[in-house]
Amino acid sequence: MKILLTSDLNMSSINGVATSMRNLRMGLEARGHEVRILTLSQNRHSYTEDGITYIGSLSAGIVYPGARLGNILARKEIRELIKWNPDIVHSNCEFSTFALAKKIASCLDVPLVHTYHTVYENYTHYVSPSEKWGRKMVRVLTRRIAAQTNALIAPTEKVRKLLMDYRVFPPIYVVPTGIDRSLFTPQSGERETTRKALRIPAENTVLVFVGRLAKEKNCTELLEAVAGQRYEKLTLLFVGDGPCRGELEKQAEELRINDKVVFAGMVQPGEVSSYYHAGDLFVSASSSETQGLTYLEALSASLPLLCRGDACLDGVLLDGINGWQYQTQEEFSDRLAYFLEHPEIRQELSREAVLSSQRFGVAAFAENMEAVYQKQIRWHQMIKREA
Repeated sequence: MKILLTSDLNMSSINGVATSMRNLRMGLEARGHEVRILTLSQNRHSYTEDGITYIGSLSAGIVYPGARLGNILARKEIRELIKWNPDIVHSNCEFSTFALAKKIASCLDVPLVHTYHTVYENYTHYVSPSEKWGRKMVRVLTRRIAAQTNALIAPTEKVRKLLMDYRVFPPIYVVPTGIDRSLFTPQSGERETTRKALRIPAENTVLVFVGRLAKEKNCTELLEAVAGQRYEKLTLLFVGDGPCRGELEKQAEELRINDKVVFAGMVQPGEVSSYYHAGDLFVSASSSETQGLTYLEALSASLPLLCRGDACLDGVLLDGINGWQYQTQEEFSDRLAYFLEHPEIRQELSREAVLSSQRFGVAAFAENMEAVYQKQIRWHQMIKREA
């Protein structure tokens, strides 16, 4: 098959959508398919490189930090993709590139499938002062997008249930996102080198959070939990950046735990594994995840999880085996205290973490998505014959 993947997000960014698309492309190509990507350039210039078509765009940071609006009139680049003649178009964002994906699919009369990556109800504070109206806008937008597709992909059962609640029309397939587990194999001396570079004492227990430092990630809860621990040899490592970093740094100062918190900032995708391996426990207080790729990455890097309870963790976090879910901040503190006071359990938790990650590899991801594509193509061709 010839498969076109589209997304507004730059493929080199540390983002769940970008990571999902990189892994899907790799898996599909390994199965013999030809895959191209349509995304937005980080400037006004459009170009094609390594099978990726970049459409010129403008910053839309006033709407959402890092957001960009593409030139949906980019005729030359779109003509080239139409000439390439993909068998199916798979959209991964709801804005600029969705319009382009729809245009290409309509022109070629091929199926358009769309993965619903983001629970926008958790992000309405960026665009609407009213939570009620923000949620209503999300429902309307979702139904409008869904009505233009042939099928929807939900990365988890949590997202499928949400889409069903929105009463969307197309069929919904649950396809868990896969990760390249080979990237998270520890290298000799990696843990010590990374800790030294971050000035983290070798004897400290390190809690790792990887992701965007934004309101919906609820990172303030992690700082408060660390502040409430009496265990001195403890470090909370934030890997990533975002609009709330300044607030979090100020909070750490006010809680008088500056010496226990490290902000590593943004790192390149190929370097993230080193930061996982520098840690002992992955922590997250977010309930806004749809697929939780960082959870899967942490498990692959042999890190047990301590995460706020969420439906996206169903089948991923096995309570008491590869980590724990918690519902209240008090429960988080109790679980953390238990982990800190019982170092003998860490090896078993780490072993189970790696074992449980094996079900979420790239090969399975590509195989499951391929089945959806083939089904949609057959269905679309049958409808055309009957028309």
